[in-house]
Amino acid sequence: MTKCKNKDFQPTGLLWTIFCGEQILSYGKTEKVLIGGILTMLTFLTICGNSLVVISVCFVKKLKQPSNYLIVSLAVADLSVAVAVMPFVSITDLIGGQWIFGRVFCNVFIAMDVMCCTASIMTLCVISIDSVCVPLNMNECWDMLIHMLSVWLLSASITLPPLFGWAQNVNDDNVCLISQDLGYTIYSTAVAFYIPMSVMLIMYYRIYRAAKVSVAKHAIAIIPKAEEASVDCVSAVLKLQRDAEECASFARLLRSDRRNISIFKREQKAAATLGIVVGAFSVCWLPFFLLSTARPFICGVTCSCVPLWVERTLLWLGYANSLINPFIYAFFNRDLRTTYQNIICCRYRNINRKLSAASMHEALRLAERPEVTM
Repeated sequence: MTKCKNKDFQPTGLLWTIFCGEQILSYGKTEKVLIGGILTMLTFLTICGNSLVVISVCFVKKLKQPSNYLIVSLAVADLSVAVAVMPFVSITDLIGGQWIFGRVFCNVFIAMDVMCCTASIMTLCVISIDSVCVPLNMNECWDMLIHMLSVWLLSASITLPPLFGWAQNVNDDNVCLISQDLGYTIYSTAVAFYIPMSVMLIMYYRIYRAAKVSVAKHAIAIIPKAEEASVDCVSAVLKLQRDAEECASFARLLRSDRRNISIFKREQKAAATLGIVVGAFSVCWLPFFLLSTARPFICGVTCSCVPLWVERTLLWLGYANSLINPFIYAFFNRDLRTTYQNIICCRYRNINRKLSAASMHEALRLAERPEVTM
């Protein structure tokens, strides 16, 4: 059931706004328990998952690499969403959509929501750029920190206009809604979503193309050369001519092939990781930002004519991106995954030694594997 808080009809172009603000949803006890349980679980898992990332990188020596600092920054942004935003949204949704925390805190809440979510999105954008460009080394930690600080400052800049008079948030009675000013909506959605998403898609295309070229080179160039070298080596042995020279040349070729295979695997892994990150990001946030962009043009700048359940569903779908990010990176990063398992199982001792042993075992396994298997 829904109840309208204001039954005044106001024309907005070809559409009529039935109420200013949003609907009030009425839930039964069973619905409240179900919705409360789902939202609490989402919030709890988001806090746990991102806390694991921060703890792992901060306390495990092997994970203290500049490229992982970006993942920590992403986890901090997602953790901020879970701690500073999700609980208030959960309470608001459980009581039917009414804002009960006052007008002053409404502006503070919107600022936190916009800044934390934007920081998460922009950090994903920076990670995608880092995946394509030359990775930073240990001597460039300050560059990475500057990138992280820039992300947070740019995210904060989106929250400032409503606080300094450019665009006022909709804060009437029990309604707390971000400013619907057309100029601010275009600016905020472009900076917070559309530009980062465009950059991420471009980066994914570049790394996908590089991986595709690598596949072609690996299949066409490396394998035939290896086979030809193998035949030459066998023939040399059988003919007892130039065996040492040919076999030495073959050994050098195999070492080169090993390096090429390693580069090939890294490119394939980077393409797969970035593809899933971009895909999950798009599925989670694109519907919400399409709605946010269209709403002021459809409903006007003072009202929201979109059904509340649609708004809240798309909003929580966006928040879900903060939940899945730490698990995506753990899935593709063996060291993170191993650290998660040790922390969850309370095996805190010798985590660094276990990771080093696992890396050595993997290196030996690759060294003993036949060089040409394709």
